[in-house]
Amino acid sequence: MSPHPSPATPSDEPRPAPPSRVLVLNSGSSSVKYRLLEMSDGSRLASGLVERIGERTSLVRHTPSASRGEPRERTGPVADHEAALKAMAEELDADGLGLDSPALAAIGHRVVHGGMHFTEPTVVDEAVLAEIERLIPVAPLHNPANLTGIRTATALRPDLPQVAVFDTSFHTTMPESAARYAIDVRTADEHRVRRYGFHGTSHAYVSRETARLLGKAPEDVNVIVLHLGNGASASAVRGGRCVDTSMGLTPLEGLVMGTRSGDVDPAVIFHLTRVGGMSVDEIDTLLNKKSGLVGLCGDNDMREIRRRVDAGDEEAKLAFDIYIHRLKKYIGAYYAVLGRVDAVAFTAGVGENAAPVREAAVAGLAGLGLEVDAGRNGARGTGPRLISPDGARVAVAVVPTDEEMEIATQTYALVRKPN
Repeated sequence: MSPHPSPATPSDEPRPAPPSRVLVLNSGSSSVKYRLLEMSDGSRLASGLVERIGERTSLVRHTPSASRGEPRERTGPVADHEAALKAMAEELDADGLGLDSPALAAIGHRVVHGGMHFTEPTVVDEAVLAEIERLIPVAPLHNPANLTGIRTATALRPDLPQVAVFDTSFHTTMPESAARYAIDVRTADEHRVRRYGFHGTSHAYVSRETARLLGKAPEDVNVIVLHLGNGASASAVRGGRCVDTSMGLTPLEGLVMGTRSGDVDPAVIFHLTRVGGMSVDEIDTLLNKKSGLVGLCGDNDMREIRRRVDAGDEEAKLAFDIYIHRLKKYIGAYYAVLGRVDAVAFTAGVGENAAPVREAAVAGLAGLGLEVDAGRNGARGTGPRLISPDGARVAVAVVPTDEEMEIATQTYALVRKPN
């Protein structure tokens, strides 16, 4: 035996751990929301929000994991999205989580509209950017901001995969019978008029988590998902695949929302133009920003509406009743579409927190197997939970959504695929 150890060969040297972190960016018109995740265990390393971009009173909120420090915030002008992402980078760097870290595997971006072209998460290149830009006319408030976020992040880390995860992609499995409007086919095709659906990352995550809650595989479960926030949408998910959803060409169609009307007779627009003398832009503003709950009663916060209802306010009560009536119609419609329903899952701000909404939405539907247990429904909770009685034919669940985790999961799965 040699008295001296042999020099280490390249194969003997420890290999560096593969990058396992994903930064998720949700770029809005005047804000950037972010979360940094360690994908090996799903832990949150940091999260934050830069809001009021372009104003002198911009706000940067940053929350590191508990082991890395306390939440912090600062105010001051943040001129644009480039400055916002630089502010984010500074906060991450202060926690030892800089964007230059070799542990960062990719940056995942929420993109609202992917049309029919993008059916799954996609690594961004110039062709992808061009297609997202081409879809701006059908998502004028969202896609431009999403593009800005992608381009700014690419400039900060040009060597890193930038992955677009589309709100619409989960809904591309809808059959043509659900996705098509009954208008002239040539006109529809020329102008890309069809039902795309939105909130797709939330519907994908919640439908899968609902199956997990039931102890079943997603492919064995039929779920009606009710994403109820200021924006609201429903989906019918059969075996993990969306077969119908309430939002359409834009996020305006479907349920009554905080400021959006949801379904209206299209002739309302003609009537308001011819009789009311309103312009297209005025009607657009009316239906998207001055309708829904705020148009009905002046409030779009469900907590305030319920307070007013409990105080005997008839205007608030009518708004609540209209909201519930539309919601119940969609539950019944999607029950018919699916044929068999294993669960109805409530999610997002209203769905997760407003027990009176959940109770009213299924009231009178016991014949369909839908009921809530008053005690379970009224109890506060933070994780996925059943609120239906023991032995109920259809489970009624509250499943907190996590769109950032869904984006990170899809992003990480894509960049880990072998070439």
